[in-house]
Amino acid sequence: MTSEYTAEAQSRLRLLNHGIVSGTIAAVGALLVATDAGSWKDALLTGVGLVATLVVVNRWNASRFSRADLIGLAVTGAVWVCGVLVADSVTASYGFAVMATITFFELPRHRRAVIAGIAAFVIAVFAVKLMTSPEGTVDVLVRYVLVSLCVGTGGAVLMILAYAVHDLIGDLEKAREREAEMAVMRERVRFAGDLHDIQGHTLHVVKLKVALAKRLLHADIARAEHELDEVHDLVGATIAQTKDLAYAQRRLNLSAELENAKNLFEAAGIRVRVERQGEVDPRVSEPLGQVLRETTTNILRHADAAQVWITLTETGISVANDGVRADRAPELSGLAVLHDRLAAQGGELTVEQNNGIFRTSAAFPR
Repeated sequence: MTSEYTAEAQSRLRLLNHGIVSGTIAAVGALLVATDAGSWKDALLTGVGLVATLVVVNRWNASRFSRADLIGLAVTGAVWVCGVLVADSVTASYGFAVMATITFFELPRHRRAVIAGIAAFVIAVFAVKLMTSPEGTVDVLVRYVLVSLCVGTGGAVLMILAYAVHDLIGDLEKAREREAEMAVMRERVRFAGDLHDIQGHTLHVVKLKVALAKRLLHADIARAEHELDEVHDLVGATIAQTKDLAYAQRRLNLSAELENAKNLFEAAGIRVRVERQGEVDPRVSEPLGQVLRETTTNILRHADAAQVWITLTETGISVANDGVRADRAPELSGLAVLHDRLAAQGGELTVEQNNGIFRTSAAFPR
């Protein structure tokens, strides 16, 4: 939903920029036509240049600029030549400057040629005016060269600012696209973590129970059948949990996870002691269940525990075991992911090892 709002805001911003650019260029051009035209013919001449400029600017705003639009540069150039040499217009350079700026930005591979060509064209027009004008050189330089350059600079500045805003909007759109890609990646990582929590835990438990059933096959067939029935039920529950995960409906039950952990530890010959120091807050029950599940899997896979202590409080859980292996540090890749997940929810996960006891604790603020 936030991404949709962002996209809508960027679309509105682009339309607003389109209106501001077109409106500003049209308003300034109309003002120049009204103040500089000495007759209706002069107004018609400069008006043609303004119309050609607005057509190209609107196409540029709509991202439809093409080399065919260079006709607009030729039209405004011709209007400027007629304005300087025939109509004595000092503001006819406005549309030509706007078009020259657009051409410069839209042809990045030919910018040097564009600058050289426009500079040569401008110098040639001013040289012809100096040679054909009955006015003195100083008057021509001040009235035509200086004023034309000032008006043209104003038009160029307007387009430079328009390009700056246009590029900024483009950067915002790219940033939104990158944010959307990152959101997809984060969701994939989260999904992969949840899938690992479900199936990795189940597969290890299935391996443990099948090994136990195999040992009991010739000694206690009824117990072996019971273990295999539990394997069957566990696989069915895992299929249901995977389906819930796919439809974003997965919820862990702390009480069920606690009972499951006790059964697994006892099946593996590990003594379990559970201490409740308060009723667990339902708001933190699910993340604490995730901690218990991951910790149970780690103890069964990586520890040689004989005793496990599980302590529950209103907003936290602590799982300790005496199975620390002296030859290597415990593997905590799953807990590292869980640490980040709890931190995002306002909780804290801590791990400590002391005097042969390995303890994993998770706590949320009251």
